[in-house]
Amino acid sequence: MAYIRVWQFQVKPGLEADFERVYGPQGDWAQLFRRAVGYQGTELLHDVAGPRRYVTIDRWESESAFAAFKHEFSADYRRMDNACESFTESEASLGDFLNIT
Repeated sequence: MAYIRVWQFQVKPGLEADFERVYGPQGDWAQLFRRAVGYQGTELLHDVAGPRRYVTIDRWESESAFAAFKHEFSADYRRMDNACESFTESEASLGDFLNIT
């Protein structure tokens, strides 16, 4: 059963390509996550009706795997989170989910 974190972002005009590069499945966030045990991958979704609206889906083996990542890489996480604030007008957690299939 995978632990899934889902976030929604409204990207600033003109920064869509930069956002996609950093938040995509091969981007900077995914590279940071890959340093941890239990990371299973990231998806980046682009809203067809809202050209600057994106959703990320980060998959982890378990909630405890994600918690261990946050503990071990907390400084790197904060540093990247602060650096990436310049890309977005807003961001919001849509929740944490368990994949039951």
